Amino acid sequence: MHDKNYHIITYGCQMNQADSETIAGILSNRGFKTTDSIYQADLILLITCAVREHAEQRIYGKLGELMQLKNINPALVIGIGGCMPQQLEVANKLRQKFPRLDLIFGTHNLPEFETMLDRVFADREQVFEIHDIAGRITEDLPKSRIDRHKAYVNITFGCNNFCTYCIVPHVRGRERSRNPNDIINEVINLVQSGYQEVTLLGQNVNSYGLDLNRDFSFADLLKELAMLKGLSRIRFMTPHPKDISDRLIDLINKHDNICNHIHLPLQSGSSAVLRRMNRKYSKEGYLQLAQKIRDGIANCTITTDIIVGFPGESEADFADTIEVVNTVKFDAAFTFAYSKRKGTPAAGYSDQVPQMIKKQRLHRLIELVQQYMLASNQACLGQTFEVMVDGPSKKDPSILSGRTKTNKLVHFAGQYQAGDLVDLKIYRTTSFVLWGETI
Repeated sequence: MHDKNYHIITYGCQMNQADSETIAGILSNRGFKTTDSIYQADLILLITCAVREHAEQRIYGKLGELMQLKNINPALVIGIGGCMPQQLEVANKLRQKFPRLDLIFGTHNLPEFETMLDRVFADREQVFEIHDIAGRITEDLPKSRIDRHKAYVNITFGCNNFCTYCIVPHVRGRERSRNPNDIINEVINLVQSGYQEVTLLGQNVNSYGLDLNRDFSFADLLKELAMLKGLSRIRFMTPHPKDISDRLIDLINKHDNICNHIHLPLQSGSSAVLRRMNRKYSKEGYLQLAQKIRDGIANCTITTDIIVGFPGESEADFADTIEVVNTVKFDAAFTFAYSKRKGTPAAGYSDQVPQMIKKQRLHRLIELVQQYMLASNQACLGQTFEVMVDGPSKKDPSILSGRTKTNKLVHFAGQYQAGDLVDLKIYRTTSFVLWGETI
């Protein structure tokens, strides 16, 4: 397969990105070469997201486009993996709607990807493999990482929270923690290879280790990693508000290489809605935690996720969400209108909010969130920040972009390499980006 090219299209969260890097590593070991062009690819893979209906519709549209390429080049192999096909009903729909799909596999089938690859290319099979239950964690799968200065490192797989709107536990399985020694060794190897930043990944990183037969928590893991020489920055995604401890807050404040940015999903500011979501915290509890973070971690930014229009959400419930936004003054927020996901309890609730009301509330929320994003960025004017260079800006390759420890995006000019740490003075802002100059 040394003359084959592959192209991977990834949708959704960092967990999917990490899966794509594993698949790319397996392909690279088998002699495949990556290509940025779908027209030069012998293999095109879609790694998919199922969190919202809009994401699924985009993927169906993309598959329709790719099938036109297969009309021109029948030898082209097209596959789909990730969260969408992990839902068996969706996988069957994909097979019926796109009968020429060569490979359909779920999130639990990653360890067998190499075998599936052989069946497609050597045996010319159409492969349909969906494991219902996640197996044991497979270590030492190869990775072909996108970046050479920062890396995603999985610490857990799956989720035990079962929020009533969320499909993730159904497509990622129950929570499984990696052995801490495996994680620490992976990070050590990354640092020795020149990586300066790692992002620890899990659906709920705070509950790391609860399923292991040892007394070793997420805070313990974070402390061990913070002590590694040469590791400039540690990030983590995503913590659950119900599990953040005082010890964790103290630890972040104490260690300079643990980034002072916490993504703290709110989802709703209404305690009544939060109960129906099965989030296991209240409006008051969330506000107390956010204040504790602001007080306990120097210059910490707080970002969040918010859903509007959850079934039964009244105007008073939405007003509670607005109140929390006004109180916390989030530095950034991802905002969404509730999307029904088949197989989740909330999809069957009878008091669905009309689409028009959801759109109106979302528009009002976005306007407010962007005001606080702008205010947060404007507070950076005249200040100097250490920025890790990521490389040329995606929108304007003539300039560079990077991020502060607080996860703010900065554009700037200069001759730097990805991974360089540069001190920049901020002279201009928008709601979404800072502009800096070297000092």
